[in-house]
Amino acid sequence: MTSRLALIVDDEPLARQNLAAALALHPGWALAGQCASVGEARERLARRRVDLVLLDIRMPGESGIDFAGELAARADAPCIAFVTAFDDRAIDAFDLFALDYLLKPFDDARFARLIERVETMLSYRAAMAQAVVAFADDQGRRCAGQAPPPLEFLTIRSIGMIERIAIDEVEWIGTAGNYVELHLAGRSVLHRCALREIERRLPPAEFLRVHRTAIVRRKRLRGLIVDGADKYRATMASGARPPVSEQHVDAVRRELGC
Repeated sequence: MTSRLALIVDDEPLARQNLAAALALHPGWALAGQCASVGEARERLARRRVDLVLLDIRMPGESGIDFAGELAARADAPCIAFVTAFDDRAIDAFDLFALDYLLKPFDDARFARLIERVETMLSYRAAMAQAVVAFADDQGRRCAGQAPPPLEFLTIRSIGMIERIAIDEVEWIGTAGNYVELHLAGRSVLHRCALREIERRLPPAEFLRVHRTAIVRRKRLRGLIVDGADKYRATMASGARPPVSEQHVDAVRRELGC
């Protein structure tokens, strides 16, 4: 697994040592370097891209605030977290979209919260990038008259997070207003999309339409029950009972071998 990279920029040797020691407690991270000045950091970043810059605000020569503004304007801008002994520049820091403002001295728990916040943002960026690439690929195939490739993942956006869900995790899919509801092991997730749009991208050998509001995974289908007069429900391995319309009853029976 490739580690994420952090660069420390602080003119105080002890502060750099403390940050390096705190970062070492997080196995998914590696230190890209320690810089004593903005100039040194600028040279280092010209040669190597990093995920996070731990940046002091007050340093001799160029300030961390000015350097953060420079970094934020880059197309490949890293996440920025200020680490400082002064709390009078917090508003300026967040105006530059800094993810955190860590006051010295800090403890391991506070540093861990900083890393958690950064990892959430990096996951958000990665998921968004993947979604954009997938969308562009889909549009390109449509323009060329080609069928889109089967879905492998869905990028689910909700309040405060983005989650990437593998289609292999989905047992069945139902409608919920303007959303579809993905039923997974022990939970369900809403995704803003039309059921017909997902259906055309699902591998037909793995999924079966059973109702205008429901699609099920074939290998998770366990039975068919009558639920009232001329109403049917499928029984799934999880115990869920999605509706089955009369139009699709025969297809469900064939799938069950009866």
